[in-house]
Amino acid sequence: MIEVADIFREHGSRYRSKVKMPVHVHKAMASIENCRTSNLGGHVEKCDECGVIRISYNSCRNRHCPKCQHHAKELWLEDRLKDLLPIQYYHVVFTFPEELNELCLYNKEKLYSILFKASAETLKELSKDNKYIGAEIGFTSILHTWGQNLTYHPHIHSVVTGGGLSEDGSRWIHGKKDFFIPVRVLSKVFRGKFLYFLRREFYKNKLVLKKSTQEFYTLLEEIKQKEWVVYCKKPFKSAGRVMAYLGRYTHRIAISNHRIKKLENGNVTFEYKDYRDKNRKKYMTISAVEFIRRFLLHILPHRFMKIRHYGLMSNRNRNAKLKKAKKILGVKLNEGVMSKSKAERIEEYKKCPYCRRGAMVRKYELKARSSPLPIISKMVL
Repeated sequence: MIEVADIFREHGSRYRSKVKMPVHVHKAMASIENCRTSNLGGHVEKCDECGVIRISYNSCRNRHCPKCQHHAKELWLEDRLKDLLPIQYYHVVFTFPEELNELCLYNKEKLYSILFKASAETLKELSKDNKYIGAEIGFTSILHTWGQNLTYHPHIHSVVTGGGLSEDGSRWIHGKKDFFIPVRVLSKVFRGKFLYFLRREFYKNKLVLKKSTQEFYTLLEEIKQKEWVVYCKKPFKSAGRVMAYLGRYTHRIAISNHRIKKLENGNVTFEYKDYRDKNRKKYMTISAVEFIRRFLLHILPHRFMKIRHYGLMSNRNRNAKLKKAKKILGVKLNEGVMSKSKAERIEEYKKCPYCRRGAMVRKYELKARSSPLPIISKMVL
């Protein structure tokens, strides 16, 4: 299987020679290139039953690496299980017009933060309106910045409770069946809040502009007249579906390795879904340098949080209001969808993949080095 790491190793130096990149992007590239290779070290294991030997190299644990997301996702989902409620959940998506993409590329941290803030305040404000729900809801928001063909498309996915706690916290108010908040209302409020926060950053001189001030004002007027894309998908049928959805979206990166089909003659061919053509699978071929450019567009600013919790799900409210909601809804502690425990996953990993009877016992540690050949640095008795 062709991997993102293979493309970086083969064509990364050519890209680096042409493009200046921030330090955190250089680090992400290096991490992905070295992930699960002798450069990061590892260990040697031997089956205590059949005697087979396995070499395991260390992971880079970078959040943009295609090979390091599964374990992080599983641990994250375990923490979220205890927050699930036996109610209906909705999936709401917020995005801004593509005319803002260039501004966003030069101000990623600022505009991503505005995107989070504007979408969250929109949901909280409208859900408290008695016309719609009249309660305090809870939701988790996830930032994605890509389209299926690796183009730049920042947007927020929010998983929202279909109801919330009353103002006095004494009862749970269910939302109307198959209805959350009209998308046109969400769109208008979201647009207003986003533009307000954007102007505020501009007046504080915190935006990097590649155009004149007058062109910036013209841009604001243009996007103010447009319909902003906000849509609400059908509600999830069960808590299990919510977890399955979160598992797919929370730790997703711009492109997974299994979608890359070819790397030859300096070109990369990958698979994508064409949403405008009934989600049909298609193939796109672009130069390796262009592939790297597109992939690196989606490296997040250093330490930027791409998953955030609000309302009842926020850290401030989880121990008080969420517990109260569980009590009202009759949820017992730790009740809900169960996944494999950390201990079970460790035991499964230790089992010999060949004979399936014995356990893999660690024998040696391999020292990290730049040479392709690892050095045995310490024996584990």
